[in-house]
Amino acid sequence: MAYGSNTGLWSWLTTVDHKRIGTLYLFTALTFFMMGGFEAELIRAQLQHPNGRLLGAEVYNQMFTMHGTTMVFLAIMPLSAAFFNFLIPLQIGARDVAFPRLNAFSYWVYLFGGIFMNLSWFVGQAPNGGWFGYAPLTTMAYSPLLNIDFWVLGLQILGVSSLAAAFNFITTIINMRAPGMNLMRMPMFTWMSFVVQFLLVLAFPVITIALVFLQFDRFFGTNFYTIAAGADPLLWQHLFWIFGHPEVYILILPAFGLVSEVLPTFSRKPLFGYPVMVYSGMLIAFLGFGVWAHHMFAVGMGPIADTMFSLATMLIAIPTGVKIFNWIFTMWGGNINFTVSMKFAIALVGLFTIGGISGVMHASPTADLQQTDSYFIVAHFHYVLFGGSMMGIFAGIYYYFPKFSGRMLSEKIGNWHFWLSFVGMNLTFFPMHFSGLAGMPRRIYQYDANQGWDTYNAMSSYGAYLLGFATLFLVYNMLKSWHGGAVAGNDPWGAPSLEWSIPSPPPDYNFAEIPRVSSRYPLWDVKSPELTTDVPHTREGEKRIDVDAAGQHVGGGKAIGNPAGASSGASRPTHVERNHKTAEELGIPMPYPTIKPLFVALFMVTMFSGMLLIHKDKLGLALAVIITSAMLMTGFLYAWLLSPLEPEHH
Repeated sequence: MAYGSNTGLWSWLTTVDHKRIGTLYLFTALTFFMMGGFEAELIRAQLQHPNGRLLGAEVYNQMFTMHGTTMVFLAIMPLSAAFFNFLIPLQIGARDVAFPRLNAFSYWVYLFGGIFMNLSWFVGQAPNGGWFGYAPLTTMAYSPLLNIDFWVLGLQILGVSSLAAAFNFITTIINMRAPGMNLMRMPMFTWMSFVVQFLLVLAFPVITIALVFLQFDRFFGTNFYTIAAGADPLLWQHLFWIFGHPEVYILILPAFGLVSEVLPTFSRKPLFGYPVMVYSGMLIAFLGFGVWAHHMFAVGMGPIADTMFSLATMLIAIPTGVKIFNWIFTMWGGNINFTVSMKFAIALVGLFTIGGISGVMHASPTADLQQTDSYFIVAHFHYVLFGGSMMGIFAGIYYYFPKFSGRMLSEKIGNWHFWLSFVGMNLTFFPMHFSGLAGMPRRIYQYDANQGWDTYNAMSSYGAYLLGFATLFLVYNMLKSWHGGAVAGNDPWGAPSLEWSIPSPPPDYNFAEIPRVSSRYPLWDVKSPELTTDVPHTREGEKRIDVDAAGQHVGGGKAIGNPAGASSGASRPTHVERNHKTAEELGIPMPYPTIKPLFVALFMVTMFSGMLLIHKDKLGLALAVIITSAMLMTGFLYAWLLSPLEPEHH
């Protein structure tokens, strides 16, 4: 994949290269995305007609629980992580992340955690309590089998992965930016990613506490959620949604960042209101911790709490709306190139706005009392998470696939993917507004005819089939183009940021010389200075960029990559550049590949899985599995910490 790297399976199992780890995240998360999509197709097939018989009640509960859990924790979050891993070091001019082995560990924990959770299907006891897992319905009294245990332990495992990655990227962004790249010169994707890492660090411990309480209730007979023993019946909801609403912004802000890279490039204009976009992202994150109880307007918190959370929910719409208008003004008057990536980015602006407007409706407790637990809510959050997060991620895939692979995705096939996705998404979820307002509750597996829901459900099901069909075009496009697509060159889009100044795919060391930056748009300063004449620089006459391409040092006055104004239709090189030097030839020390993070992750997951045996009253075997796994995990971790960071010949 990356220049100068070894090939074969072993090289992927031992890699600590952030670009390869990003690629692993991308393809693993897309696999889980298709699994979650297949679960959605079965849900919609069950609800296509009244009194559906495809799925029984219990299997349906498992299906919608695993659909939600998979899409949130195994698909959208890791798809964002794929871009975190691949892009952040490239965008800030670094050679790698701060902790390469911790980065590998994070991926393997995610992979094994996802496999662990999905193994529940093979024992017929997949999680069945909803992705929100409301207690006390998830306590042993109401869910005595292993279903919830798989969910509780799986989410704890995935939380370890997320926290490890978050600390890594916070450290990377703070300490490893190129000379001259202050915070207000970072690309917007890196900024939004930076904000997300703090959300992860602050939000995930809360859900971990909630899960540990539930685990202790289920395994050890405690009473954190046992109402008869005096527990607060709303404790789980408060803990879950204190995590759950920041989680929404963990899912959407990376997509906002990707769109903020795509729109300026294809509008041939700097991002409108860059500082305001940064501050609005931070304000969204801050306010996101103060709106959680708008999920709980129906529980009877009282007028004061309802009023405060209603006002906070309305307030958070302001910085979100600011971003919408900034994107519109970025495109206004621009020389727009409607690539597939640009179409997905524009779709996010429109579709997320629809989801945002219905979200403001939920800010009113009186309106929410009518809408809560109806399909109106299902429509709302799918317009946010599919119309927002996934449309932004698709825009990022089409935009950055050339940097991942060195090849272009087919625009023709991509257009089929876009239009089928756009039509299918709206056909699936827009009718749910009406079925919800007509009184259709969420999470029911059957409904009687002649309640006014039949047509809306049929439309939603046909839309879901179309959406699934559209995804096949993306899969085919990626597989076809990975080795057979048109060669991309360094910068096929005429983009402004550092990652486009180096070969595609990048060498293992990223930059032969660490770049020196004095602008938000260093490549445009060199290739298209007319686009950045109104963008402030540090001081007049300062050298604007000092980057490398294919291992060659480039001064401030020489163009890099394709000619100014290059786009998807511009001429491209007919061969892959191979005249670069290796890291060893350049004397650049690179992290030493190692298998140890994989084994630390594997034995950590087996240690967690040993808890399942406690539920089965096999305490001796459970202790043996847990203690053995803990010893092996500690041994590999100790070996990891003692092994050299770099090959000795460096």
